[in-house]
Amino acid sequence: MRQACGSLLVDVAGICIAARRTDFMRATVQASDDPGECTVIGQAQPRSVAMAALCNGTAAHGEDYDDTFEGGPAHAGAVVVPALLATAERHGLGGADLGRGLAVGAEVICRLCLVAPKLVHKAGFHPTAVFGAIGAAAGVGAALRLDARQLVDAMGVAGSMASGIIEYLAEGAWTKRMHPGWAAQAGYRAARLAQAGFTGPRTLFEGEHGFFHAFARTHEGRFDLMLEGFGTRWLAADIAFKPYACGTMAHPYIDCARRLVAQGLDPSEVEGIECETAEGIVHRLWEPLANKQNPPNGYAAKFSIPYAIAVGLLRDDAGLGEYEEAVVHDPAVRALAGRVRYVVDPENPYPRQFTGHLRVTLRSGEVLEIRQGHFRGGVEEPLSFEDLVKKFRANCGYGGVDADRAGELLELLSNLLDAPRMDLRALRCA
Repeated sequence: MRQACGSLLVDVAGICIAARRTDFMRATVQASDDPGECTVIGQAQPRSVAMAALCNGTAAHGEDYDDTFEGGPAHAGAVVVPALLATAERHGLGGADLGRGLAVGAEVICRLCLVAPKLVHKAGFHPTAVFGAIGAAAGVGAALRLDARQLVDAMGVAGSMASGIIEYLAEGAWTKRMHPGWAAQAGYRAARLAQAGFTGPRTLFEGEHGFFHAFARTHEGRFDLMLEGFGTRWLAADIAFKPYACGTMAHPYIDCARRLVAQGLDPSEVEGIECETAEGIVHRLWEPLANKQNPPNGYAAKFSIPYAIAVGLLRDDAGLGEYEEAVVHDPAVRALAGRVRYVVDPENPYPRQFTGHLRVTLRSGEVLEIRQGHFRGGVEEPLSFEDLVKKFRANCGYGGVDADRAGELLELLSNLLDAPRMDLRALRCA
């Protein structure tokens, strides 16, 4: 689990640097002007502990390039890294406390995903947002060494702070970007309230008016899976890291598209593409189909599988550059995305596995078909730490940080878990 925590620190920090000059981060930083001593990664001025957590969480998730737990999906790192870095810096903690908090917080988020798979999304909520508040409270509480009763209170209080609806899908609004940041600062506030003696409900999860009743519309759930092996088996050790800057479930489709081009497919010869998909992702990544084929902006494009397939075929990638406005509005990309359709596969294993499939009909009448039964970057084909270092350096370059400085920051991040006291000032950039 220590290795996973180290990887989360490097990956999240790099994404924050990549996002530091974006319009959504300018707005977030401008609105979060509470003074303090906590670092906002990639920004010059420090903020209060809660505002640093909010800003860093927003930056970490804003480009949809952050880690994923495949059983969710949920983005644990974008919540717990901002929450714990701000906590450690504010309270003078060392690397051991930071690591404990990261491990506990990420594990709680991952295990909450197992209780009622797909139902939180179906109810209209973002799992990262609502599970994240609970996980952040648990992680901050662990780092601050709260006792058992205080940890229960912290999570109970965080249950009333959890929020985040998925209506951003309608037009590519920015609200999803802030969900992990909001969860991070909520978790900190909940833990501090509990530390001071503020009480929360002990029946947060299973209660008549509890968490899953509110956010999954059910009183049923696999609470046995949530608890099985807790403390001995670390689900968060298998957190997946993204090679593409878009919704995770689109990734296997992009890989399929790129493999077909590598095998000789000429995208200009494509007449139509039909994809088998999971019912559980249709409402987020396929429908309304006309909107997904013609996303209104770069952020909306991140949640469109037709668009992802098109850039995979035409540009052989789906990185940060593929979601810039000029590319999103490229007529050739839109024309190809308009030829993509889907059919629901009732046997699809989502959310246990993320899969991809393309059946391509060429103008000649020839049909090409390709499948991928896993998410590259996940358990079956994980990215190596060297891959994450390469991604970190590329993100630094995208954010305007030169190679020498990127190397210095990488060394700092790689040693944080052994630091006697948190000093993150080097991560501030003018």
